[in-house]
Amino acid sequence: MEPIIELKDADIYQRETLVLKNINLTINKGEFLYIIGKVGSGKSSLLKTFYNELPLISGQGSVCGYHLEKIRTREVPFLRRRLGIVFQDFQLLTDRSVYKNFEFVLKATEWKDENAIKERIQEVLSKVNMEHSGSRMPHQLSGGEQQRIVIARALLNNPEIILADEPTGNLDPETSEALLRLLTEIHREGKTIIMATHDYPIIQKFPARKIVCEAGSIRKLDDETNMIDFESLLDEPPLDQ
Repeated sequence: MEPIIELKDADIYQRETLVLKNINLTINKGEFLYIIGKVGSGKSSLLKTFYNELPLISGQGSVCGYHLEKIRTREVPFLRRRLGIVFQDFQLLTDRSVYKNFEFVLKATEWKDENAIKERIQEVLSKVNMEHSGSRMPHQLSGGEQQRIVIARALLNNPEIILADEPTGNLDPETSEALLRLLTEIHREGKTIIMATHDYPIIQKFPARKIVCEAGSIRKLDDETNMIDFESLLDEPPLDQ
């Protein structure tokens, strides 16, 4: 297997606060990985380290061939183009249509050909079954539709890795399941998927490797972990099954 992300003896800080200490983690190309843990346990900080929102100042790390401990400021945009980021709160620009949201991203990453931009936007909208939504405003979309749009946006630059931070957190169980089916399809096409989640039913229905952030470290979660054990790792019970 080919590693696409590696951390070695990495200490992860949120400003001056040490969140995760002495982290050793390898994620292989094409893998699907769940990250679970309580609020404040370091899940989001770990994801932010991968895309250099939080600089790695202790230890070693590499993502898509970029060395996090010595990455230069001018290299960060190139790293992020190889990543697609899906946030729980969508972060769509509310003053413009879906198409204009996507156009903004592509032009910010130096796409210039208008026909190529139009073609790419239609490609990713079709991928998430939202091909007729380009002219709609974000407020005209349901939560599940917005999350599909966010996944499409994450695919615009054909990233190697999708980082999803609690993507089902604001969705009902049926919509959450549909979203995971979509992510699973994307994963089968060769994308690496890394997803932070509290959603136990989703993890049960779509099994993959799991790690837990707790007590300032990470550990592997085995497949035999039951509902009661899982709930003990969280602040809140998971969604009703």
